[in-house]
Amino acid sequence: MTDQDRPHGVVSIRTIAMPADTNPHGDIFGGWVMSQMDLAGGSHARALSQGRVATIAVDGFTFHRPVAVGGEVTCYTRLVKVGRTSLTLKVEAWARRAEVNTCEKVTEGTFVFVALDGDGRPRPVPDGAAAREAALLNGP
Repeated sequence: MTDQDRPHGVVSIRTIAMPADTNPHGDIFGGWVMSQMDLAGGSHARALSQGRVATIAVDGFTFHRPVAVGGEVTCYTRLVKVGRTSLTLKVEAWARRAEVNTCEKVTEGTFVFVALDGDGRPRPVPDGAAAREAALLNGP
C-alpha cells in the first residue's frame, strides 16, 4: 500500500450518502461532500482552538472520484498550520464502496478556520494547538 492509498489524519466525521443528496445523474452533489468536509474540519479546528471557529477560506479543492448513493463517506483531518488567530487543516474525504468493498479518496481540500471569541471577533489560538493535534493523531 502506497502513501496515496491510505487516509492521512484523524477521523472527524463519517456518514452515509443518501438519495436526497444526488444530482439528476444519481451522483452525490459535490456541495454535499464539501459540507461534510467543512463540518469535519470545523470539529477538528474547534478542538484545537478550544472554542468557537468559523470557516474563512477553502483552497485547492480537488474532486478525484464521484460518490454514489449508499457510499460511506469518512472525512480525515489534519493540522497544516497554526496562525495567530487561524488554523489551516487538510481535509480528505474517502468513500467506502460496499459493492466492491473498497475505500478510495474522492475529494481533498485545504480549509482555513479563524478562532472566534464570544462576540464573533477573531481571538488568538491558545498555545498548545500542535500538542493537541499530536494527541488527536495518537488517539486515546
